[in-house]
Amino acid sequence: MKKFAVAATGGILLGAIVTTQIAGPLIAQEADNNASVYEQLDLFGDIFERIRAQYVEDVDEAALIEAAIDGMLTSLDPHSSYLSPEDAADMRETTRGEFGGLGIEVTQEEGFIKVVSPIDGTPAAEAGIESGDFITRVDGENLLGLTLDEAVKLMRGPVGSEIIITVVRQDVDQPFEVSIIRDTITLTAVRSRVEGETVVLRVVTFSDQTYPSLEEQLAEQVTEAGGIENVNGFVIDLRNNPGGLLNQAIAVSDAFLDAGEITSTRGRNPNDGQRWNARKGDLAEGLPIVVLINGGSASASEIVAGALQDHHRAIIIGTNSFGKGSVQTVMPLRSNSAMRLTTARYYTPSGRSIQALGISPDIIVEQPRRDPNAEIEEDDDAGFRRSEADLRGALDNDSLTDDEIKQIESDRMRAEDAAALRIEDYQMAYAIDILKGLQVLGANSD
Repeated sequence: MKKFAVAATGGILLGAIVTTQIAGPLIAQEADNNASVYEQLDLFGDIFERIRAQYVEDVDEAALIEAAIDGMLTSLDPHSSYLSPEDAADMRETTRGEFGGLGIEVTQEEGFIKVVSPIDGTPAAEAGIESGDFITRVDGENLLGLTLDEAVKLMRGPVGSEIIITVVRQDVDQPFEVSIIRDTITLTAVRSRVEGETVVLRVVTFSDQTYPSLEEQLAEQVTEAGGIENVNGFVIDLRNNPGGLLNQAIAVSDAFLDAGEITSTRGRNPNDGQRWNARKGDLAEGLPIVVLINGGSASASEIVAGALQDHHRAIIIGTNSFGKGSVQTVMPLRSNSAMRLTTARYYTPSGRSIQALGISPDIIVEQPRRDPNAEIEEDDDAGFRRSEADLRGALDNDSLTDDEIKQIESDRMRAEDAAALRIEDYQMAYAIDILKGLQVLGANSD
């Protein structure tokens, strides 16, 4: 018993010695780190005082501190930043779906301002601004060296005022200027229409209006088509959609999934991870879905595309998406200011992080660039094409009823409309053709 007690005591003592030997350097290292941090804070205070006392002009002390805070945040990644009370108010307006400006989502890439996407129906889109464009000057002022927020402020201005931006575009030799008239941007979160037997849902942005609008318009277009039995599928157009609210991306994904994970987020602390799963119910009632994406599809758009792709619920068509796979949390601060801080990465159901990689389409389809200066070539032979029906004395087709002939003519008109759409929007026409093909295969298998 004494031996056991001694052995136990010896073990305890040895444990205490080992613990002391390990913990001692760790505590010392932590103390050194803290001392280094305090030294750096002292250095910051010293620099601030010298600027305030010796700079060639009087400085706005509050603005100086705000700039320092913003610099600290923007040094982390392109999406973290300080929001002044005015910027915080602007952000709240944006998520409600109405704000003033040009109508473009921008980011910063190696010091340059890059267009993520123009927003449908806005002055920027109508002026021809494209995803991937770089904006180098605003009214002649060089943007290089400015923060993203500073560049955005230069682009803001009174509604109705003119702004001239200098654009650098891939495959265009020289920078060119674009004149845009600022306007109040009222976002219609979802636009919809029927193309033949296909319901097209164009999701412009993920604001708090998105899911309710999508649900309402999907039902309206199905009714317009004469009921779900007359619909061959759905196209969800996410091209040039810069993203928005995470909860709306989850709701839109859930609308077309019956079960399974939609997305997950993982932060610095493993315990802070979250997962979202779909609930039973599919607004498309199991019909085929095609999702259109391009380089302007970012963030929330990529959550939807990734979820539907991983569950094999949709065919993804277009070009590689933007690749913004991080989550920003807006944290209120004093005086109605806020900070936007990257707090997590999000993942598709299969566990893919799309950060900097994006969503790869199942079928890559480039949108041909149209040259506005190109002359339209007329087909000189178009007026001379003839068929059997044009020949004098041609026999009638007496094997079909009048109703069958009308159906053939109706199908032919739809095919001609689809051909015209290829000129206007090749990617959309391709998506609709895919759904037609699936419909034909389904009919043949019956």
